[in-house]
Amino acid sequence: MERGNSKHGPRIDEQMSQEVSGLVQGPGTGGSRVDESRVPEPAGEDQPEATTAPAGELRTGAPKGMSSEDVEQRSRLGRFITMSALPGDRETLVANARDNDAPDDIVRALERLPEGTRYQTVSEVWAALGNKNETTRW
Repeated sequence: MERGNSKHGPRIDEQMSQEVSGLVQGPGTGGSRVDESRVPEPAGEDQPEATTAPAGELRTGAPKGMSSEDVEQRSRLGRFITMSALPGDRETLVANARDNDAPDDIVRALERLPEGTRYQTVSEVWAALGNKNETTRW
């Protein structure tokens, strides 16, 4: 193996820094990050505009069958039902939610659950409250 100096001279360092300035600094100061050949050409008069969502809908992160609001509300419900309460019936879930200082609207919703049913997961509780879960998982 040959040992030597791997540093460049000041002129080459400056040239190399200018070559990558668009990638490092972004579009505001050093130019665009996108290579010009990658920018889509505008659509013709009789053609639809180019889009990043060809199916017509952007992904929001919410699973199919649920809105992002549904996901947030189910998550909020799950914050007040600990794993020790599952599987559990209505009384167990209400007591657990109260022990976890759940807001009144969560407690009232859990009190509306039918008697005599044991719930294995928060998703089952969510569905029993009349809400929709995702239609497919992974």
